[in-house]
Amino acid sequence: MDISMRKPVAPFYAAAVTWLMYAVFFPLYRPQHYVIAGAASAVVFVIAGLLSRNTVKAAAAAPKAEKKEEKPTGNPELDKMIKDGNLALAEMRRLDDNIEDAEISADIVRLEEVSKKIFDQVRADPSKLPQIRKFMDYYLPTTLKLLNAYDRASATGVSGENINATMKRVAGMMKTVVTAFEKQLDALFGSEALDISTDITVLENMMAREGLTGEQMHAQTSPKDGDDIKLEF
Repeated sequence: MDISMRKPVAPFYAAAVTWLMYAVFFPLYRPQHYVIAGAASAVVFVIAGLLSRNTVKAAAAAPKAEKKEEKPTGNPELDKMIKDGNLALAEMRRLDDNIEDAEISADIVRLEEVSKKIFDQVRADPSKLPQIRKFMDYYLPTTLKLLNAYDRASATGVSGENINATMKRVAGMMKTVVTAFEKQLDALFGSEALDISTDITVLENMMAREGLTGEQMHAQTSPKDGDDIKLEF
């Protein structure tokens, strides 16, 4: 039902309260007393109606949050990675909100940042999909499983041997997990690093052959013996 079609009930309550307050503080012995109370409640009814109408209009005009849907890329494996990646990022945000421990929360934020960069890299270059297959199939879901175990344990509010052991083991593992995620991201830049290294080597060799490097240029422009230039005044 459209919110703009709802009739506000606040004016009726306000008018009723006005009658009640008038009866408490002023007598209702004569007809004019009822006239005064009725007039006061009518004024309150109108004011409350205007305020309620503005509130309803503002609520109706407020933009609704639309869920952003990813358009299919035409690559089923890439589409699955994007979908699973978005779900994983949303789950990390939920866990970050639930878990009160500041250190664990900071680790989750870092995992979310690195994971998003991994997904962005693969989205930009789908040929890297095979490089993150194990990351998507095992490391990421297992990490979320561990964090959910920590979340459930911490939510019990009970200190017990098993609960404490679970939380301690997960907390102790988080730094290692963060490092592993960062290394996965770094590995995606391996081919770029190799290409850049090759380009630099080729560029240096070409510049050396053409005499464009610093040492080569200095050697060619140095005057030969016996060819000193003399200035006479």
